[in-house]
Amino acid sequence: MVTGTVTVLNEEGLHMRPAGAFCKAAQSYKNCEITIIHKGKRTNAKSVMAVMMAGIDYGSSPTLEVSGENEQQVLDELTAMFENKFEQA
Repeated sequence: MVTGTVTVLNEEGLHMRPAGAFCKAAQSYKNCEITIIHKGKRTNAKSVMAVMMAGIDYGSSPTLEVSGENEQQVLDELTAMFENKFEQA
């Protein structure tokens, strides 16, 4: 298991579009469990509704927890999404 802290740079926080993009990416890692830890609450990162309901606002610093296959690579890729404000390449 690996963990990393990210910062939400989107002014609207993790609203529908970035939450959807993040969850879609998380879902693509079939052999990993991915959790967002925010304000002491653990949220399944593969569930769009759960991520949106977590109330992850602009400037927040949630922790990503990844366990499974290629976990460091998965963490790095998901962290990059936050750093790039969920923009398409």
